[in-house]
Amino acid sequence: MSSSAGSRVIVTGATGNVGTSVVRLLSEDPGIKSVRGLARRTPEWSPAKTEWSAVDLASDGENLAERFEGADAVIHLAWAFQPTHDPATTWRTNVLGGIRVFEAVAAARVPVLVHASSVGAYSPGPKDRPVDESWPTHGWPDAAYCREKAYLERTLDVFERDHPEVRVVRMRPAFLFKWQSASEQRRIFGGRFLPGPLARPDLLPFLPDVPGLRVQALHTDDAAEAYRLAVHSETARGAFNLAADPPLDAGVLAGLLGARPVRLPRTAARSAIAAAWGLHLLPASPHLFDAVLRLPLMDCTRARTELGWQPRRASTEVIQEFLEGLRQGGGMETEPMRGRKVG
Repeated sequence: MSSSAGSRVIVTGATGNVGTSVVRLLSEDPGIKSVRGLARRTPEWSPAKTEWSAVDLASDGENLAERFEGADAVIHLAWAFQPTHDPATTWRTNVLGGIRVFEAVAAARVPVLVHASSVGAYSPGPKDRPVDESWPTHGWPDAAYCREKAYLERTLDVFERDHPEVRVVRMRPAFLFKWQSASEQRRIFGGRFLPGPLARPDLLPFLPDVPGLRVQALHTDDAAEAYRLAVHSETARGAFNLAADPPLDAGVLAGLLGARPVRLPRTAARSAIAAAWGLHLLPASPHLFDAVLRLPLMDCTRARTELGWQPRRASTEVIQEFLEGLRQGGGMETEPMRGRKVG
């Protein structure tokens, strides 16, 4: 798609962590004529060239094709992380809602679909070397998040076979953070009453060092830039890994926080998480913890060479910004991103 086309782009999940960054970048892009953000609740936030529509993908699929009419691209970001104790609910939004989006793209003859997959779609892989986009995407079956991301990968395999006229791009980013996402992510993974000020380095004299806990991170704005580039590209298809260096483990994080890494067995860490999750004190499930320990590190060469994409911030800068957001109650003027200090 040429940047001179004056593209009309629709973004689902437009008020969340990734959606707000994608909408902002598109609204600032002179090659984009208009942006329509779809979300369950329309926000007060109103960037240039952007209109909003209230849509719940879990139940409202009847008129999606009508909403997509005339669009040059659909960026599908909508995702529900909770309730983790009720996977049928997240399945309705994430998987069935995703299928509704794909079907509407085909029905409305939208030429480009950019889908938010994830590192979580990957099958267990190595922590000592990166893998490219050909690594299997069967997820970790016990974790709903991974199971749902992997299922949509298979759904897109069939979609691409049946609709070769649609240019499909699958983004597989690492864990995404920014200052403005801190309050939302604290609520999603740590619980709404977890005090953000606990992120102060002087309150963390040691950091648990769990074997296998080595992951990648990326600033959300850097991920959004990859989405923008994918919309404008005329040739980009298939999957793209997105991550920044260096990989994060207890040693790197301890250095950032001025803490001392202390070895903690996997079983002890998992038992603590499982107990807190079982008591509904912690939203993040032990099954997701199991998956994180097994996620491979990703090679992002393809995004750099084919999209011309390059992260502007190192992963350590991303974590420092996010921790500052935790301390300050970082947020935005959208319902999912409301800032709030606790404690």
